[in-house]
Amino acid sequence: MLYHRQGLPEENEIVLCKVSKIFPNSVFVDILEYGNSGLIHISEIAPGRIRNLREYVTPDRQIVCKVLRVDREKGHIDLSLRRVNSHERSEKLEEIKQELKAEQLVKNLATKLKRPLPQVYQEITKGIFKEYLYLHLCFKDVTEGKKDLTTLGIEKNLAQEITAAVIDKFKPAKITLKGEMQLHSYQADGMEKIRNTLITIERLSPTIKISYLGAGRYHLIIEDFDYKPAENTFAKVREILEKFTDKLSTATLEREKNE
Repeated sequence: MLYHRQGLPEENEIVLCKVSKIFPNSVFVDILEYGNSGLIHISEIAPGRIRNLREYVTPDRQIVCKVLRVDREKGHIDLSLRRVNSHERSEKLEEIKQELKAEQLVKNLATKLKRPLPQVYQEITKGIFKEYLYLHLCFKDVTEGKKDLTTLGIEKNLAQEITAAVIDKFKPAKITLKGEMQLHSYQADGMEKIRNTLITIERLSPTIKISYLGAGRYHLIIEDFDYKPAENTFAKVREILEKFTDKLSTATLEREKNE
């Protein structure tokens, strides 16, 4: 991993570590993002009594820890493995995964430009790390059109090369929800009521597409970059169809299982 932070971590910070030494009552680790070493007392490995530390940690294994105490004068760092919950662990590992992905992009670019990797990495990150904690966070803003790399001091031609590669590799995958709607009305203005309902649904979001299947059946597709807004849109469509239903009109929405 090319990424490296200066100084010492803060208390309660979640960090990625690599086990270096195992003693009867403690474990020493390398804090990968900082280049420092830290100690995990046996009581901070796991709840309850521990008979053998190697049942929980092994040399060279990467683990996610929480910083408990930092002695800045002596440079001592106490860590905990057991106080990291599953959400914090998953979030940290995803963070590292995205940063490694960003670094691989820089490696590929250095190879393409036939320039030394450390030189290219330094040139790219020098300005980025003044504004962003991680490289991948900047790349995310680039894909969303929120950041022009030239404003971070990156030379124009290099910025264009990075931007093209970032948009290709960091483009978020779309989430697709599908369903079949059936609308029938025996009111005098039933067709107009159906048409107005479909227009109302389409105006909910630009992520919605409706196609006619025949006999009052319509195919609904919702495409978004995240499940939460997609699910919210789907729920709003269902609410509109519920309001459509009365004594002379019916509407149903059946969601496809193989999304």
